[in-house]
Amino acid sequence: MICLSAAMRPGKCGRLTSSKNKNPDHVVLKFTLAIKKGQALNILCIGAHSDDIEIGCGGTILRLLSDWDEVEINWVVFGSAGQRKSEAIASASNFLTAVKQKTIIVKNFRDGFFPYVGGEIKSFFEKLKKRVSPDIIFTHYRHDLHQDHRFISDLTWQTFRDHLILEYEIPKYDGDLGSPNFFVHLDESVSQRKIAFILENFKTQRDNHWFTRETFLSVLRLRGIESNSPHGYAEAFYCRKLVLK
Repeated sequence: MICLSAAMRPGKCGRLTSSKNKNPDHVVLKFTLAIKKGQALNILCIGAHSDDIEIGCGGTILRLLSDWDEVEINWVVFGSAGQRKSEAIASASNFLTAVKQKTIIVKNFRDGFFPYVGGEIKSFFEKLKKRVSPDIIFTHYRHDLHQDHRFISDLTWQTFRDHLILEYEIPKYDGDLGSPNFFVHLDESVSQRKIAFILENFKTQRDNHWFTRETFLSVLRLRGIESNSPHGYAEAFYCRKLVLK
């Protein structure tokens, strides 16, 4: 189990330290992002649809923005049109209000058809790679059962091959929540802000029976229990690769 630590250290990407919690047999590795003094933390957020990034890693983004003074964010949504596009832009703007260096991109690839227009999406990824070199990338979980989510995850790994990639989870009807290995502890204030932003901005989703405060809070609470969060809440990710140097 790996948990993100807020303290800064010099170095390339991050540092792992071990500590024991109340259970003497349970060792938690704490991961510290290593950003040089005066250097901005560069983050790339990738989502298939509007609200994916917010649901998957919105709390972590809010926490990172409170922990680091200088942050640069590229926020990319691949499938959003009409009112959903307006919602995506408004939501990203809310989450990133305090960020001076930010780029919000919302594309309109057809929902549910990403694998069938894969060439166009892959071409966009190649252009994105030439423009950004992030310290952290947030993307979809490799085993997400939504075909668009899974496709975006695959292209993220094909495109960015020397970066820290954290795969977030989206609760859904398919029941594909797994056993994540990377946790970011959140306090109650950040957790409530995340949920409030989501419910406020995505009005088109309010009729969906799953789109509720209880859904989002329950996932945060469950992951908080699993990672022994001191405040009871956490977001969870799947980290496939870390290199110890």
